[in-house]
Amino acid sequence: MTIDLDRIRKDTPSLAEYAHLIASGASIMPDPVLSAVTDHLALEARLGGYEAHHEAAAELDGVYSTVADFVGAKPQEIALVENATVAWCLAFYSLELNKGDRVLTCQSEYAANYVAFLQRAKRDGIIIDVIPNDEFGAIDVTAAEEMISDRTALIAITWIPTNGGLVNPAAAMGDIAQRHKIPYLLDACQAVGQMPVSVSELKCDFLSATGRKFLRGPRGTGFLYVKESLIETIEPVMIDYFSAPWVSKDQYKLRNDARRFENWENAYALRAGLGAAVKYASDIGIDNIQARAWQLADSLRAKVMDIPGSEIKDLGSVQCAIVSFTIEGLDPPTVVTALRKQKIHIGSSDPDSTRLDAESRNLPVMLRAAPHYYNTEDELDRLVEALQTLKNK
Repeated sequence: MTIDLDRIRKDTPSLAEYAHLIASGASIMPDPVLSAVTDHLALEARLGGYEAHHEAAAELDGVYSTVADFVGAKPQEIALVENATVAWCLAFYSLELNKGDRVLTCQSEYAANYVAFLQRAKRDGIIIDVIPNDEFGAIDVTAAEEMISDRTALIAITWIPTNGGLVNPAAAMGDIAQRHKIPYLLDACQAVGQMPVSVSELKCDFLSATGRKFLRGPRGTGFLYVKESLIETIEPVMIDYFSAPWVSKDQYKLRNDARRFENWENAYALRAGLGAAVKYASDIGIDNIQARAWQLADSLRAKVMDIPGSEIKDLGSVQCAIVSFTIEGLDPPTVVTALRKQKIHIGSSDPDSTRLDAESRNLPVMLRAAPHYYNTEDELDRLVEALQTLKNK
């Protein structure tokens, strides 16, 4: 593992003050990302928004290539949008799904996605098919394939759920989707930035992601990948004259790239920050990032288990850098607030964020920590010591 931790922490001065252990919520931006955002804002303040965009157009347009390279895509397959949910919804709501069409999803599906399924079930009459879990709590790939029928119109799963360290077999589901010629929409919100992502290996047709989590970008950024061969077959649910130029009085013409899913107005300073975040992660190396983040998470699980009354809630034979747990006698929201006063940042996970999984396992509100490559073992020890103290009160 070749990570220059001293340099990385120097690039993130707030880490000297806070133990920030919740990358699954929103990571701390490194200085190069912050500078990219503030430099463009300063340019807008000096020149005006339009003029600043014109002056920085080459760099801003280059973000498409930067993001595309990061996930093994082509620049024309990337749309830059406000967040992962917007990206996911732009794809999902643009797909033609009719009464009786079936959507195959997973038990750990994220709430924002599942309520969209429910809305289209109510509005369009689609049917939601939930794949059972295997013995380890991940998607049962064999069962998934057996559930496919001639009415299965979409496979849509979450790769890594918000409420724990599970890593679903996304590539295996891509194999199934490709074999049966079914569109495949993958929520990679918690994956991008903590592990390698290759759309060709995943065999997904659509992939949604955010900038603020493990990628360490600014809030208000995200992207959608759309497979090139599908772009011109899909009419976005919403258009404007950037995505679909008004070519004559009675006609518009959709763009021939994924930007048909965008609109004209953008937060260009945030876009600059997203590009800087991807470059920063690429410079460190995504394999290095994954190795360190996942090792820290494994270490944290072991340390938490030393606290009497603790229980790790993560599923899966493969577990990532999200650690979910409970400690007998401790109320998670109260713990999060108490730890914040000690300058230790973790989060909690409510059952309604992944209701199918939560209800099937009778999960309460859980504590959720997500160490990233910039964290240290000492910070994990600080967290565990503070939890132990709260437990003993």
